Amino acid sequence: MSLFFRRREQRAPFAEPPIPRPSEAASTFASINLSRAESSLQKVAVWAAVDLQASLLSTLPLDVYRGEGAARQALPAPALLTDPSGEGFGVEDWLYQYMMSMLLRGNAYGTVAARDPMGLPTQVVLYHPDEVQGWRDTDDGLPRWRVSGREAPSAQMWHRRAYSVPGRLLGLSPVAHHALTIGLGLAATRFGVQWFEDGAHPSGLLTNEEALDQKQATTAKQRFMAALRGTREPVVLGKGWKYQQIQIAPDESQFLETQQYSSAECARIYGPGMPEILGYATGGSMTYANVEQRSLDLLTYTLDPWLTRTERMFTAMLPEGVYVKYNRAALARTDLLTRYRAHAIALRNRWTVVNEVRDIEDMGHVPWGAEPNELAGSEPDLSEK
Repeated sequence: MSLFFRRREQRAPFAEPPIPRPSEAASTFASINLSRAESSLQKVAVWAAVDLQASLLSTLPLDVYRGEGAARQALPAPALLTDPSGEGFGVEDWLYQYMMSMLLRGNAYGTVAARDPMGLPTQVVLYHPDEVQGWRDTDDGLPRWRVSGREAPSAQMWHRRAYSVPGRLLGLSPVAHHALTIGLGLAATRFGVQWFEDGAHPSGLLTNEEALDQKQATTAKQRFMAALRGTREPVVLGKGWKYQQIQIAPDESQFLETQQYSSAECARIYGPGMPEILGYATGGSMTYANVEQRSLDLLTYTLDPWLTRTERMFTAMLPEGVYVKYNRAALARTDLLTRYRAHAIALRNRWTVVNEVRDIEDMGHVPWGAEPNELAGSEPDLSEK
């Protein structure tokens, strides 16, 4: 049993697992319990990195198509893509839960609550990732599942994994594999709080050249403290007495350098460039010129793999020939002038039509906007006539 992980509790199916609060943490800063997925979210950098990716993936437009090229046809979203769990919270809530499970535990689990006549899932209710145990049977090699301590039918289990390695049924857990890094950040924060709450350091030293017994020292301290309370007048000390105030630098008392380092490391768990996106100092500088580039880096190196994984996940649960695509252009927003110049180039070269551009800019269609620009080299007219 490791320093940060303890034995899991056994709970009934679909029981609501408690979210650990900082006030319910262990009494010592050296005891950090990461056995529950939510515990790691007490580290601000982990919360910010996970929430950013989960929020973006769950709110980007998700389109359904059939066919390719000129034969591609947009389809209305099926029930699976409007409310996957059937609980009324919508696809955004379901995708957020899905990403939280993946980013914290490397696995997402659920039960197939309904299927269509072809046997394809139409409702998937997600489990808390810490309530599920999975392994391969030693006799037939097939997956076996236990949810909250009870055996679960393999035919009803729904499982997706990330950070996979050969020979393992389950994906690797980022929190488990980086428990020391996350635990260091939480321990440093907790130590800084206890430094001030518990009075772990004296505010000053009152000394005398002569030897004092316990009673004399106590009397001197009480008289000195009484002289300080309720007045800002100078304190007069007798012969041989000296007072020295103890100053502790804020960055030392709160381990600020340690916290900054651990925050950047925790953010880096979730992809290259994540510390810079979240504003953690890593030696570089954030300027107006590179903000857009860092947004593109976020899409390319961090978020796009999750978008592709989610597209394939939903496509596998739809009828053959029907597939799902994220609208990535909704994330790669640029400034107004750059965007309009890009529209002008696309219209001039007949890559798009005016109504498609107006859709992107949340403008209504115009009667003449369905045909490509006839005059190559002329500036297109986007105004309504």
